[in-house]
Amino acid sequence: MKTIRVFCENSQQYCACRPGTTLYELSGRPEAGLSSAILVAQVNNQLKDLSYALYEPASVRFIDISHPDGLRTYQRSLSFLCQKSVRDVLPGARLSIEHSISRGLYGEITIDGRPVDQTMLNRVKARMRELVQLDIPFVRVRKETDAAIRLFGRNGQPEKALLQKTRGRFYTTVYYLDDYPDCFYGPLVYSTGALRLFELCRYREGVLLRMPKADDPQRLEEKPKQAKLFRIFQQHKDWNKILGATNIGSLNELIQGNRIRPLILVAEALQEREYASLAKHIQQRHGQLKLVLLAGPSSSGKTTTAKRLGIQAKLAGLNPVAVELDNYFVDRDKTPRDASGNYDFDSIEALDLDLLNTHLRDLLRGRTIILPRFDFITGKRVSSGRELRIRPHDLLLLEGIHALNPKLTEGVERPNKFQLYASALTSVSMDENNRISTTDNRLIRRIVRDARTRNYTAAQTIAQWSSVRRGEDRYIFPFQEQADHMFNSALLYELAVLRRYAVPLLLRILPVDPSYAEALRLLKFLRYFEVVAPDDELTIPSTSVLREFIGGSCFEY
Repeated sequence: MKTIRVFCENSQQYCACRPGTTLYELSGRPEAGLSSAILVAQVNNQLKDLSYALYEPASVRFIDISHPDGLRTYQRSLSFLCQKSVRDVLPGARLSIEHSISRGLYGEITIDGRPVDQTMLNRVKARMRELVQLDIPFVRVRKETDAAIRLFGRNGQPEKALLQKTRGRFYTTVYYLDDYPDCFYGPLVYSTGALRLFELCRYREGVLLRMPKADDPQRLEEKPKQAKLFRIFQQHKDWNKILGATNIGSLNELIQGNRIRPLILVAEALQEREYASLAKHIQQRHGQLKLVLLAGPSSSGKTTTAKRLGIQAKLAGLNPVAVELDNYFVDRDKTPRDASGNYDFDSIEALDLDLLNTHLRDLLRGRTIILPRFDFITGKRVSSGRELRIRPHDLLLLEGIHALNPKLTEGVERPNKFQLYASALTSVSMDENNRISTTDNRLIRRIVRDARTRNYTAAQTIAQWSSVRRGEDRYIFPFQEQADHMFNSALLYELAVLRRYAVPLLLRILPVDPSYAEALRLLKFLRYFEVVAPDDELTIPSTSVLREFIGGSCFEY
């Protein structure tokens, strides 16, 4: 019998198999090279579910939950399992997945607009476990889009039907679990038996789907204690209701109907109101508060946040004075190194904390300091010759990844400082049970900005992203709940604008590039958005955080 040659990247071995062999069948062979549970695979750098059949030579990389694509696949599949279980045991109930929270999924299960009680929730959880035991396969079917729209309409999923209506494609991929259809924007696991570890519990006004830990798949992620982050998500959800668009389908309708300009203006006005409110709060405490600390992950719009907050602070009678942390780097020979022996400039120990705290204390006591300057060519810190002294209406502003770490400013008493966390906390959803990742929002922002300001390719930005994310997990996210205030820099309409800039950059990535699979995923996601027309884009103010990424800002960066 004729066989095909398949290269298994995990084991670095070739194996022979008959044409039509599925990835699921191949995953059980020793050549697969993974001892952990295999959830999905990349075939020639393209993500495929395990039902995919091989008919020609290929390079296959099997993926478990430790890989971002594995975790996303588990999340999608578990969401589908929960959706199906709700429909099975609670006729007339509605499950909406709202957003992520500490690598879990927050959602709301309601009947006639009222949250379900604990007894009902227990029935849903029991049904989920029953379906896992039955090990039912997820079945992928390609349908004409008109048929899919009618199917989701009958099934009580209007947001899903609207999204398919506005995306303008002939065919739609529909997944089935038993007789229940749904639509997901990436592959699912092979069958329900792969979803053995999860928890469904009450969380604030709704429910939380807890996932296995990516680095320890036999244990669940901890139940989050992120009250401030949760409130920001809920606030932005309320803003989207004001704007009249809570999902991609309704946003696409506004763009297609030439009604996006009012939404852009109101979205920007809502953010400006938030900046003004924040500045007023700081001004009211200014007698004691002298230092504002601003932190946030990559591409969260920290710089624009600092500048727009500075403008509102001036209107409140304050004079913001920026202190640049980069000038407090220790000399290069004292810079700590990471596990690979490379300089770790992201470590807090790369900063001269003693000098920084001495300067901050002196400034708050009314003394004059000489600001340092770090020479990045020589790797040495030198004197800038610039004097700085704080006047009565001055307000120190310090921005950086460690700004919320108490160790950074331990020499300054807590009542004298205000801690602000900024990020792009996307809240617009794709449909009823598919949310948009905040991380994806930031990555797309960064791809666009890196191409414009650093001449980076999209492949270069994607290749660096995992390292960026590790730094965020280590240095930023552990301290976010210590913030006095959280600011959401996400704009409801921004991905419909960013699509125009990001898609050409992603299309340049070749199939042999390691970033190709990620590029395909982002391209598929972005193509669900209708593009904002250039004339409508002119409506975006020059002060908008989006201008930090697409250009045209009145601020200098």
